[in-house]
Formats: sequence, structure tokens, C-alpha cells
Amino acid sequence: MANSLMHIDPFRDLTRFDPLRDIDDLFRNLAGPTWRAEQAPRMRMDVSETEQQYLVKAELPGVQKEDIKVSIHGNQVSLSAEVKNERNADAGSSGGNLRSERYYGLVQRSFTLPQEVDDDQAEARYENGVLSLTLPKKMGTGGKQLAIQ
Repeated sequence: MANSLMHIDPFRDLTRFDPLRDIDDLFRNLAGPTWRAEQAPRMRMDVSETEQQYLVKAELPGVQKEDIKVSIHGNQVSLSAEVKNERNADAGSSGGNLRSERYYGLVQRSFTLPQEVDDDQAEARYENGVLSLTLPKKMGTGGKQLAIQ
């Protein structure tokens, strides 16, 4: 038992003055789970390309079709969706939430494609929490190769 006792020196902190000794604890606390839980979730997506079009699939679980906005300006594509908090009819009853980890609010994402999109021919479908975009490439905007003389 004598080997498991720890010697306590009450003056140790006074003899070694280190103004930055608690800085590691500060950064460790900032990176903890409570810091990450408050951030809005990222919209996960896949972008693929064929010769004629770009195909985009974005995960938007829990979003109504009416709350999704897609805008196209040249080769810039922006997606935004509002996740709304559904209220239960029995919210006023004696039982309340013990824990809520779901996110409610606005989620948005923008990205730039290598070639302009023909926004007149673009299509969007939303099914089972996945937004699928078919974005045809605009013809004639691929640039021109110059012959060197």
C-alpha cells in the first residue's frame, strides 16, 4: 500500500511558474464532442461526369421537396435545404425530450463545375432523401484549341 501513495507537494505550482501550462487543456476542451455537436451537418454528395452531362446526388434526409432550392449560374451550382422541426401534437404532455441530437435549420452547399451548364435542360428529382440533378453541359463553351504556326 505504501507504493500506491503519491507524494503531494503543495508548493510545486508556486515554484515552477508556467503561464501557458493550461493551454493544452483549453484546446482539448474546444475539440471535444460538445464543440462538434453544435456544428451544422454537411450535405454529402457525389458528382460524376459523362461527355454530355454532370450527375449530382445529394443526401438530404428529413427534408420536404418544397424546402429544397437549386440555383444554377453558368458553371456555379448552389443547393440549399431547410430542415424543419416537426412538433408532436402531445408536446404539452408531461413527457418531454430527454435528448435531441437532430439538426434543424438551413443546410447549403455550392460548387463550381469545369464547364457551364445548360440550365434550360437541367432536371432535378427528389426521392427517398436523395436529390438527383442531371445537368447537361452547354455546347460550345469548352474552349478552343489554337494551332501554332
